[in-house]
Amino acid sequence: MNATRRTLFLLLVVSNIITLQLSIRKAPADATAPNTAKPPATQPVASVKIDNFSFRPKQLEIAVGTTVTWLNADDVPHTVTSKDDSQAFASGALDTDDKFSFTFKNPGKYAYYCKVHPHMTGVVIVK
Repeated sequence: MNATRRTLFLLLVVSNIITLQLSIRKAPADATAPNTAKPPATQPVASVKIDNFSFRPKQLEIAVGTTVTWLNADDVPHTVTSKDDSQAFASGALDTDDKFSFTFKNPGKYAYYCKVHPHMTGVVIVK
């Protein structure tokens, strides 16, 4: 291939690439289809900090379906254990910076405590 033909071929390739890129940028996803895409479902979240041998906040009001995460910021182990029904939720021992999460699926009042330090109490109110 001589130099002129090679140059014309390269110009044609570059021109096609530019045209293709511009058409991709301008083209709508699908102008005729209705927008049926749903935004990703977000689950409500809340947090409780375990610090200085207490749960903060001590009382938490949330909506049904909210996931609560407890973070142990103390330098000793703690637990998060349902007071009325230990089967409802129980974290086991949480060392420093460990987390425990639980999703509350039913309305009600959920009292909890630390098994290691029973004077540490809290409550989650689910509406």
